[in-house]
Amino acid sequence: MDMQLSGRVAVVTGASKGIGLAVVRTLLDEGVRVVATSRKPTPDLDALAGPNLRHVPVDLMDPDAPAQIIATAVAEFGALDILVNNAGGPPPGVTLPRTSFLDAGDEEWRDVFEFNLFSVVRTIRAALPHLIERGGGSIVNISSVNARQPSSMNVDYGAAKAALTNMAKVVAVEFGSQGVRVNTVSPGPVRTAWWTDEGGVADIIAERAGSDRDTVMDSLVPEMMGLVTGRLVDPQEVADAVVLLASPRSAGTTGADLAVDGGYLKAV
Repeated sequence: MDMQLSGRVAVVTGASKGIGLAVVRTLLDEGVRVVATSRKPTPDLDALAGPNLRHVPVDLMDPDAPAQIIATAVAEFGALDILVNNAGGPPPGVTLPRTSFLDAGDEEWRDVFEFNLFSVVRTIRAALPHLIERGGGSIVNISSVNARQPSSMNVDYGAAKAALTNMAKVVAVEFGSQGVRVNTVSPGPVRTAWWTDEGGVADIIAERAGSDRDTVMDSLVPEMMGLVTGRLVDPQEVADAVVLLASPRSAGTTGADLAVDGGYLKAV
């Protein structure tokens, strides 16, 4: 299927690995010119280097970073058509998971909201004038199933993502008449570095459960979370949903929240 994306310009945050890297790779394959942002590049992102890719090293905890990213995209490629707000998860210096509401104080809550909500608000605010000038475009925000399924694990993260999902629907309504579509993709547990790195979530759970990293990811977590597919989600599966929503093929879809979660969410 032709996604009708060739020649368009996209910004992807959190682009150096995992879901963000898969989104960048897929957009490039569709002929999109991409500004990819992360605190630093990775060998996997560097391997995608070419005339259609520009990496901007920024820290989204800096309130000025979003405007810098959007300005770079317009300066480099002349326009903006697509914004993928993928950056999220634990802010720099924060280790997740937390297992109780009492595990995080005010500063931890502020940092999680700064990274997972306020940086997205600022990036959308910076992007909207350019999308409107272009006659419309697509914003896709990466949220989480924790936005829809409250949990005592990482409660601050889940609350920030719930706010993100709510905000996206509001922006979709306000700017839909100007051609701007806003949708959300909510992944379940995805096999990314957050799980697989040494000292990552899989190791933390394995230590508490008296197990090992591979068992945690291959069977313990899928069973514990009731994943219908019996496995963690692959980053490419999330990227495919993102690119479909970014495409004019989804012109009739806005204000939606698409779960790519292995069947974790079961409520109607």
